[in-house]
Amino acid sequence: MAAEPKDWRPKLILASASPRRLALLQQIGIEPDALLPSDLDESPLKGERPKALARRLAREKAERALGVLRTRDELKGGFIVAADTVVARGSRILPKPEHVDEAAQCLRLLSGRGHRVYTGLCVVTPKEGFRERVVETRVAFKHLSRSDIEAYLASGEWRGKAGGYAVQGRAAAFVTKLVGSYSSVVGLPLYEVMALLGGEGYPIHMSWLNSL
Repeated sequence: MAAEPKDWRPKLILASASPRRLALLQQIGIEPDALLPSDLDESPLKGERPKALARRLAREKAERALGVLRTRDELKGGFIVAADTVVARGSRILPKPEHVDEAAQCLRLLSGRGHRVYTGLCVVTPKEGFRERVVETRVAFKHLSRSDIEAYLASGEWRGKAGGYAVQGRAAAFVTKLVGSYSSVVGLPLYEVMALLGGEGYPIHMSWLNSL
């Protein structure tokens, strides 16, 4: 049997079309071999808590991607990385607004208060094993003036973002405290991604983990 090339690695599939998640992986030197996003109804189930919603949606995205992967010979035997981010004030799940009124309501709810960001992560291994985590991060916002809110709404950065803001953009100026994973708030908890991939045989540089 021929030896595998030294630079050989299994395929990696990102179950998302999010440019933020793609950029985060690229930031640590991982270029996905394919993007397999899912068109899911992300509405919470009756009585579903924020953490449970993040976990369920990440799992469902991974399962959808796995179904596609099984039909594509060039991707079989690869790893799948799926994630979903949920922003909550207490047990209230905030939307991913597409309309300015929704975004304004989110910003008013977050103004001067703390909230939690939950990112569900699901990694599927080449043997179709599922490895799951939910990363919780606490974030506090300064009091937002009317002009703060109006300027942010005008930027359009809020569109489609959990909780109506993007921490990697202009909303960084709103954050007075962040306890947990910054990359998770952006959309993908990199430490946990690397730990799950490395623990399942993906050839990563563990020195990257040790440096954190």
